[in-house]
Amino acid sequence: MAGAAGWTAAAADESRPKLRKAIMFGTVGVPGSVLEKFKAVKAAGFEGVEPNGGMDQDEVLRAMDATGLQAASVCCHTHWAKPLSDPVPANREMGLEGLRQSLRDAKRYGAGSVLLVPAVVNQTVSYAEAWDRSVAEIRKAIPLAAELKVTISIENVWNNFLLSPIEAARYVDEFNSEWVGWHFDIGNVVVYGWPEQWIRVLGKRIRRLHLKEYSREKADKEGKWAGFNVEFHKGSNDWPAILRALGTIGYEGWAIAEQGGGGTPAGLAKLSDDITRIFAA
Repeated sequence: MAGAAGWTAAAADESRPKLRKAIMFGTVGVPGSVLEKFKAVKAAGFEGVEPNGGMDQDEVLRAMDATGLQAASVCCHTHWAKPLSDPVPANREMGLEGLRQSLRDAKRYGAGSVLLVPAVVNQTVSYAEAWDRSVAEIRKAIPLAAELKVTISIENVWNNFLLSPIEAARYVDEFNSEWVGWHFDIGNVVVYGWPEQWIRVLGKRIRRLHLKEYSREKADKEGKWAGFNVEFHKGSNDWPAILRALGTIGYEGWAIAEQGGGGTPAGLAKLSDDITRIFAA
């Protein structure tokens, strides 16, 4: 295995990255139909949205056409209930079909990426089993991803798996495919380290971003999950350092909010304004 320096992206221009503002559909809490939610997202100043896999494709497309929103990504809808690391083969098959459906959805919406949580490690699924099973299942989906020209983008989440940037890079590289990359969640890694360090290691493997704030101080006082209960700019994220790191690797494209506060039109507008401030950090 290469040393840490072997995984680090080569130094490049630290100019401000060109980012596009989107939001995860699952965080849009305003009541109403898909169209009504999309209208609220558009009115708040977002360019794009990240639908869930398995939604009614025609309904999503009508809402996109009516609002002008673009699909930034699609979030696989089966990766928690039927993870690709599940010890039951039938469950893994259902998870794989969920990934395939999400890839088809992404193609129909014009999104170039699907967010996938690859595995879950727990008391009954070992780290090695999660690695081997998930790699085997994802490989089965790569031919479809290549046919559709949609990337399978692995997300870092609190699933007890891929806990360092060097390991995350190694996992992606094991596939040796341009159709497997990384969906980097900025807030999820703050409890383990520093997002700007992950960004430099993962480099060009990063295909999409999730924007999320996290407070180490709140986590220390109130528990790990409480760290997410903080607004943008009021947590531990060093946004100027994160932006510099994204510039270093030459990242351009979607930055997708997965942040609380989107339950009202005013809340969505505030999220949009906060992200504009992030982009200017």
